[in-house]
Amino acid sequence: MVRIQIGDRIMLNQFSRTELLIGKDGEEKLKNAKVAVFGIGGVGSFVVEGLVRAGVGNIVIIDDDKICLTNLNRQIMATRKTIGKYKVDVMKERILEINPDANVETYQEFYMPDSDTKIITDDLSYVADCVDTVTAKIEIIMKCKEVNVPVMSAMGTGNKLDPTRFEITDIYKTSICPLAKVMRKELRKRNVDSLKVIYSKEEPIVPVSEAESSCKTNCICPPGTKRKCSIRNQVPGSISFVPSVAGLMIAGEIIKDILKSIDK
Repeated sequence: MVRIQIGDRIMLNQFSRTELLIGKDGEEKLKNAKVAVFGIGGVGSFVVEGLVRAGVGNIVIIDDDKICLTNLNRQIMATRKTIGKYKVDVMKERILEINPDANVETYQEFYMPDSDTKIITDDLSYVADCVDTVTAKIEIIMKCKEVNVPVMSAMGTGNKLDPTRFEITDIYKTSICPLAKVMRKELRKRNVDSLKVIYSKEEPIVPVSEAESSCKTNCICPPGTKRKCSIRNQVPGSISFVPSVAGLMIAGEIIKDILKSIDK
């Protein structure tokens, strides 16, 4: 960790301002924490950003996608220079530029029930589910429940313009969000009695349907992309200031939950 000494007394590092809020014990707790983030998109990339800048020392990132031109409007690691590169590779590089002492594990895959990779293990402090596929979300949540690892799940953030409508609550207290409705039904089937989520009470906006601006009909995904826009049922509209807020709220909630275990 880079430290700067002022006079004979003060040793500053990149987390000194954070330490003023949570103390040395809190900073040490975050340094030793291990958090996995599934889905490094508009929400997940900001979850990672919030975790790393707060001092979480061990990060696991999972995504099979490459950065596309259309990601530039909302994903923090997306720039003209990173288009066509794998998201996990670019995000790892960004993490280490912020905190060279961080331990980063990357998995270039789309986590599903048939995955052989043992990512969700009991050494994790927390899991953030930021994927947009119901089957994958269910698998992540059920695996976390199986190994008793806390998990927080992002509901729909697309087709929205008001980030002040986001709320953190239990899945069974949600309303309006179409994805949350499906998740409530599926989780009841599996006898899941609670799940912390972030969702929006904003009514989804119907995307403007113009063929020339549709990723579904004019897909520009980079060569080698496994899951292209053209296979999706619907490509939602998005904007810079909505999924980013959700991601930082998730990061904040995870950090506060981790810090709760510190003896007062």
